[in-house]
Amino acid sequence: MDSFRPASANLFERSRRVVPGGVNSPVRAWNAVGGNPLYIARAEGSRIIDQEGRAYIDYVCAWGPLILGHAAAAVVDALVKAVPEGTGFGAPTAKEVELAELVGERMGGVEQVRLVNSGTEATMSAIRLARGYTGRSKVLKFDGCYHGHVDALLAKAGSGVESFSLPDSAGVPEGFTADTLLARFNDAGSVCGLVDRRCEELAAVIVEPVCGNMGVIPPEPGFLEALREVTARHGIVLIFDEVITGFRVARGGAQERYGVTPDLTCLGKVLGGGLPVGAFGGRRDIMARLAPDGPVYQAGTLSGNPVTVTAGLATLRALEGPEVYRELEEKGCMLEAGLREVLSRGVAGTVNRVGSMLTLFLGPERVASPDDARACDRERFARLFHGMLARGVYLPPSQFEAWFVSLAHSEEDVAATVAAFADWAEEEGARAR
Repeated sequence: MDSFRPASANLFERSRRVVPGGVNSPVRAWNAVGGNPLYIARAEGSRIIDQEGRAYIDYVCAWGPLILGHAAAAVVDALVKAVPEGTGFGAPTAKEVELAELVGERMGGVEQVRLVNSGTEATMSAIRLARGYTGRSKVLKFDGCYHGHVDALLAKAGSGVESFSLPDSAGVPEGFTADTLLARFNDAGSVCGLVDRRCEELAAVIVEPVCGNMGVIPPEPGFLEALREVTARHGIVLIFDEVITGFRVARGGAQERYGVTPDLTCLGKVLGGGLPVGAFGGRRDIMARLAPDGPVYQAGTLSGNPVTVTAGLATLRALEGPEVYRELEEKGCMLEAGLREVLSRGVAGTVNRVGSMLTLFLGPERVASPDDARACDRERFARLFHGMLARGVYLPPSQFEAWFVSLAHSEEDVAATVAAFADWAEEEGARAR
């Protein structure tokens, strides 16, 4: 049992008896970094507090949704008022309409939106819709991009799969991925060539406009534009998976930041303000193919849940002004600059950042592709993870994940994080000598 965190170790031991692997999502087991996972008792602002009462500056932020920070007053107050009114009706509510209108206002290409319960549901449904709209069967995805645990998309999916060195998943028959084509992210020439050759079979191209599941990898200049041009030319549905980037990297997501409008957009995380949510939306003529108006079936008992929608509305309204994203950009830039300064002292690695999401890669000096990311020093990252944890900083427990900065993170939090990294780097250097 972990003597440093006995309460967490005890809970993990209990959990392993009743929960597969002891966790309800694989990366939480810390297999990529070793040791027993931290069990969280509560959180507030930029900090999480474990079962022993220790506080940590948190850069997981529930894997991205908590852009306002933990237990943000705007969200908590709205939920306190909403819960007594009912936790679910199985019927339409005014709040669903308000949330859909907000999404459309912020993402100009989203003319209609359908709420679901997770990012996986969103991507699964968007692909079904694209197939129903085009009458074609094949989908192109990118090596290293993760779009949820949809059978057809668990092919070189990054994130949790990559952390366990598994390119695919057991339990997915070959036939389920037979209609999935793979391409290389940031290699516009090879992608366009593949699309040109297979255009009559392709229903959709799905992409994370900013990769967040092999670590943060931004699109190279012209890459997203090339995808837009080639898919439009062949009548192929371009799907942006903005489950991570939506309302995170800009008010209107990555499509606003890079000036490229997809046909369909998948959303989640920030949209739910910390509660389970997903959504997909886009062009009106494509969305019109959905039931009950069209023949493409999709449904969900808890879709548009009034409590979740309340949290989403409160979050999006708190992100209204341009100053919000300026602040997030400044904090992200400050953290990146501090980490880079430490790297410049002789630590091999680099930092990729887009807005308030970033990854510190140990090893390579440049990471622009899945192959670059796979070349990272995973053993060293594991030491970094535990070294930062001992210094009061909670990082994602995998080299292949994004760090998230929230509005609740202060300049003092960032400075403390950089100081912790510098202290670890000095210790690591002494260890190597």
